[in-house]
Amino acid sequence: MSIFLATRIMLLLPLMSTIPPKSAAEFEQWCIADEQTPDDELKAAMDWACGSGGADCSKIQTNQGCYFPDTMRNHASYAFNDHFQKFKHNGGSCNFGGAAMITELDPSYNNCQYPFIP
Repeated sequence: MSIFLATRIMLLLPLMSTIPPKSAAEFEQWCIADEQTPDDELKAAMDWACGSGGADCSKIQTNQGCYFPDTMRNHASYAFNDHFQKFKHNGGSCNFGGAAMITELDPSYNNCQYPFIP
């Protein structure tokens, strides 16, 4: 290693140690329905997520805790995020045919993982 490179490393080490590490919460991500996606595309993607995709969509059924607000975007976001959280560490993604997107802002409302849109 050259003296020049060693000197640069020695000068950068104190700077790097002053940058606070991110907390676990700062690395959290949620998968939500893209607001530009038409309802028919959201429905098809949600049907896959709730079916063969393995998402637990029981809470967005009629009279369940996350049914309201009863919009396609909210229900799709719930299904997409449930699938994403279960499978993101095993190669799962947040795409759903382009109907979904990642957010780092917690979209939870009333203990439900979807954005509240009145």
